[in-house]
Amino acid sequence: MSPHAAADPHAAASPGSSPTPVEADSPGISSRERYRGLLWLVAAAFFMQALDSTVVNTAVPAMAEALRVTPLGMRTALTSYVLTLAILIPASPWLCDRLGTRRVFGIAIVVFGLGSLLCGLAQTLPQLVAARVLQGVGGASLMPVGRYVLVRSIDKREFVRAMSTVATFGLLGSVLGPLLGGALVQFTSWRLIFLINVPVAIAGVWMNKRDMPDYRLDHANRFDLPGFLLFAVASALLLTASELAGSKPVPWERIGLCGMVALLLGVVYVWHSRRTEHPVADLALLRVRSVWVALAGGLFTRLGISGMFLLLMLFLQIGCGWSPLMAGLMMVPQALGSITAKWVIHRALVHFGYRRLLLGNTVIVAVLLAAFALLGPTTPFWAIASLTFCYGAFAGLQYTAMNTLIYNDVDIRHASMVSSMASTVQYLAMSFGIALSTLLMAAMLQGHAHEDYVVAFRWTVLLLAAITAAASRVFGRLRHDRPLPGAAITD
Repeated sequence: MSPHAAADPHAAASPGSSPTPVEADSPGISSRERYRGLLWLVAAAFFMQALDSTVVNTAVPAMAEALRVTPLGMRTALTSYVLTLAILIPASPWLCDRLGTRRVFGIAIVVFGLGSLLCGLAQTLPQLVAARVLQGVGGASLMPVGRYVLVRSIDKREFVRAMSTVATFGLLGSVLGPLLGGALVQFTSWRLIFLINVPVAIAGVWMNKRDMPDYRLDHANRFDLPGFLLFAVASALLLTASELAGSKPVPWERIGLCGMVALLLGVVYVWHSRRTEHPVADLALLRVRSVWVALAGGLFTRLGISGMFLLLMLFLQIGCGWSPLMAGLMMVPQALGSITAKWVIHRALVHFGYRRLLLGNTVIVAVLLAAFALLGPTTPFWAIASLTFCYGAFAGLQYTAMNTLIYNDVDIRHASMVSSMASTVQYLAMSFGIALSTLLMAAMLQGHAHEDYVVAFRWTVLLLAAITAAASRVFGRLRHDRPLPGAAITD
């Protein structure tokens, strides 16, 4: 993400809030040293959310057995969390302006911890879904507020190093998540994958009171509540339609009704946003080519690849009979590949430019995704690990390039709005991508036994690869470019 991705150029902090970096730094003390506790706090939040986003996939078969549902029926517990993030993230900047960063971040930690506790205690799928929504309510503010506070607190000369430190903990969470999830499921209980967040949240509340600056505005802009509700209801209806598509028999009338109402609400929002001074999502920014290409390309790309590793976990555990720990181990090469991509993304963009890199890399990701169809119960361990590493590396390149493209031609005044729109579309696409992949898998299975997971997995990944390849046409609408040597590209 760009260093300015979460920056909202506020006029000033409220009286009593922490001073700006220039005012706060004492002679000979860097802003990173002065805000060392803040760095640890934000890093812990990033780690907790990254861990929670990856740890669940490995545990899906065990959770499904405990809650007496099919593994593919668990998609609601996954999509509800991600959709909640997508809906509530746009409200984070206004909440910070109105309530202050310390209070918002503290409440977010408490709500996330409470949601984690309820997830660990859930006895039915509806209870788990409700607890996951509560988790999403808290998680929606953790990363945006954390990034924003670092932008306000850390000197520009030290910001990249500070964000790299924080991002490393997020990557560490994505590496340890699958392994930890597999180990907990195999040797203890799947409930501990949620309950381990509770002590971390308690420590986070204490650190928040001690280390979090309190930035806010004396007079916050009016929140676009009508626009927010239009967007939230439309998104929820679309996800409801996708959930209904998995029912037997398929209620086509209800699906059509949800889809039409969601489309109508979307049209009303377009009309509303043109007549609102501070809309929750400023659609006028879509006139910038790099913005709409990044959003549309990211949407279609994530539709194809967001559910891939959930399918892989089901394929390995149910189709191939692997243990949860061994299946979780297969996610580690993917995370390591993503880390490797961060070392080469700058050089790749300088050499190829956004258009050529995204065009070619999207096709490569699609080919690698299709290559998973070659896997079977007898495929060697090293072959699966090699494929997941390569896939993780090129998918990491794709994510970072898409995440930075959106800021390429945008004035810094609009960086906060663009960041909010990018995060919203990202999580929306992830939720619908998970729903799409599980629906395709269910359609291929058609109620057959576990051994058919291998064949169903193969056909599903081929269809997802075709969707991903089609996204390359969107990136073809970019102008030919070539970044100048030394151009600043960050994740």
